[in-house]
Amino acid sequence: MSEPQSAPAANPQVLQETQVATASQPRGGSGGGLRGPEGRTGWLFVSPMILILGLFLAIPIVMALWVSLTDWNGSVNPFGGGPGAQFIGAKNYTDLFVKDGLTRSTFMQSVSNTFWYVLFVVPAQTVLALGLALLVNAKVLRARSFFRTAFYFPSVTSSIAISTVFLFIFSSTGVVNGLLRVVGVNGPDWFTDDRGLVHLLFNAVGVDNPGWGQTSILGRSLWDWLSGPSVAMCVIIILVVWTTSGTFMLMFIAALQDLPVEIDEAAALDGATGWQKLRAVTLPMIRPALFLVLTLGLIGTWQVFDQIFVMGKGAPAGTTLSPAYLSYQQSFGSFKYGSGAAMAFVVFVIIVVLTRIQRWVLTDKDERRPVFGRRKGASA
Repeated sequence: MSEPQSAPAANPQVLQETQVATASQPRGGSGGGLRGPEGRTGWLFVSPMILILGLFLAIPIVMALWVSLTDWNGSVNPFGGGPGAQFIGAKNYTDLFVKDGLTRSTFMQSVSNTFWYVLFVVPAQTVLALGLALLVNAKVLRARSFFRTAFYFPSVTSSIAISTVFLFIFSSTGVVNGLLRVVGVNGPDWFTDDRGLVHLLFNAVGVDNPGWGQTSILGRSLWDWLSGPSVAMCVIIILVVWTTSGTFMLMFIAALQDLPVEIDEAAALDGATGWQKLRAVTLPMIRPALFLVLTLGLIGTWQVFDQIFVMGKGAPAGTTLSPAYLSYQQSFGSFKYGSGAAMAFVVFVIIVVLTRIQRWVLTDKDERRPVFGRRKGASA
């Protein structure tokens, strides 16, 4: 009896090509994507959120964009045209950047105030949140749950209530000035002092509004742009850093607890110090969380409103004014809704541009692309 013939050996190259072709074949047919019941079920599940976002987000944004192109005063239908709602094009925007007047002067002052506010708050709250996260995440610390709750508690407390408390603490007869008097320092009248910190430093070295400071930029002198945050704004900076660092601390804790233990052990075996491990190992691995914290901090600081509303409404001399509060004041105080909406969209563009730049800075050099657009020759 003849023995059965064995099957011919499979060609490894043919098997590999077959596996690649099978893996790359899209589900649900050759056209790719979901088909039939799966696609309909997916759209059914996401449709409520699409409707909600469209009704309460997309449509109001489009309506606000239209209002920013009109002189609507709130007394008539903004889409009806005619007196009180005439289409004026980009006039509200040009008034903010080109036309000399109180509107541009006030808006540029609010932008300058917020620039210094962001420059101080975002790095401070990020460093403080990361430091608290490293402290709470340390294994040698006892009662970590207690400290985590204590550090997070200011973040869930009403900002209006905390702002009111700060008004008493930083008053001329408050606790802060009382402690300063103990060490022989006469504290300032915090909420009426409009002097900028950078101006105070210049004055300390004998520089007071030099000739080069008279250069005008967008209707505001360079000396005024370089004023720095006022003494009154410093109180708001302290308040915001203290109340926001707890939330960002939790984000950093989640990122730190997700790091593989083996990496810490390998760094310890290599003899890395705590600072070396933080700089070369921890920070690169928690870069997504760092980008999230910086982005949320950037967006939140450019939209600051409630602390400004409670702690002076822009006083003293407009040094605590923010674009968000100015937009509110222009719309609901002066009934210039078109101008107020234009201010809001300018702030939106500023946030988008700064976020793109921030993302570019935090990206590895080998993976960087131009801040806006694509690399030359990149596929569409």
